[in-house]
Amino acid sequence: MDNIEEARAWARRQRSRGDSVALVPTMGALHRGHLALVEEAQRRVERVVVSIFVNPLQFGPMEDLARYPRTWEQDWERLASLGTDAVFAPSVDVMYPNGPALTRVNVEPLSGVLCGRTRPTHFQGVATVVSKLFNILQPDVAVFGEKDWQQLAIIRRMVDDLNFPVSVVGVPTVREESGLALSSRNQYLTDDQKTQATALYRGLATARDRYRAGERRREPLRQIVLDVLSGAGIEPEYVELVHPDTLAPAPDILDGPTLLALAARLGKARLIDNVILGRS
Repeated sequence: MDNIEEARAWARRQRSRGDSVALVPTMGALHRGHLALVEEAQRRVERVVVSIFVNPLQFGPMEDLARYPRTWEQDWERLASLGTDAVFAPSVDVMYPNGPALTRVNVEPLSGVLCGRTRPTHFQGVATVVSKLFNILQPDVAVFGEKDWQQLAIIRRMVDDLNFPVSVVGVPTVREESGLALSSRNQYLTDDQKTQATALYRGLATARDRYRAGERRREPLRQIVLDVLSGAGIEPEYVELVHPDTLAPAPDILDGPTLLALAARLGKARLIDNVILGRS
């Protein structure tokens, strides 16, 4: 499906049959992480629709919109192999027929922390396009990856604040054997950079192990990650411990589940990763 009318008609047909619908929003360049989202959606509902749309609103002026990987034929084959019920792949002109949307969805202050400090309009673009997809397809369930935890937290808050009748589901991060989180932007990495990038999860996992051993002080846990990254020659954009829902800074002594998140640039790639400390 490549137009809004067709997508709405498909969604209406599913509801008329009494089938529940899950949406898996993507920008394409699909990998095993995306397929895990589809499989989780299929376990929860009768019908699954995957959207593929490289959304210009969530790219800054100096970011990689023009070179973001576009692999439509490969994406289609992968989704077909899973028995995906429908794919909504609109053009920019279809989603924004009057040019860039004048109406934007801001979820503050969640959008201005962590990745939002260096990508100030990114999450505004994400929330705006996801709200449009919710309005077009009216899913019962929407499935997102936990690798983009800040995005997940923002969408959950948007759904609560705007009363979207959608259940938002997070799926654990899928990783390579090395621990590197799967990402479409991993295609930008050289072999040497891929090896170097394994330090991201290694640092997070080392801090998580220390937490499980009883460490509750925020700064020593953060320093563990910084030391591992430094040893690999990586200068992070940030390493922070925050509340998983509000993204507010964690207290000096952790007193509940805490998001340990980081971002770093390696060559042409900006990579993010996270773990939750204290999650049962």
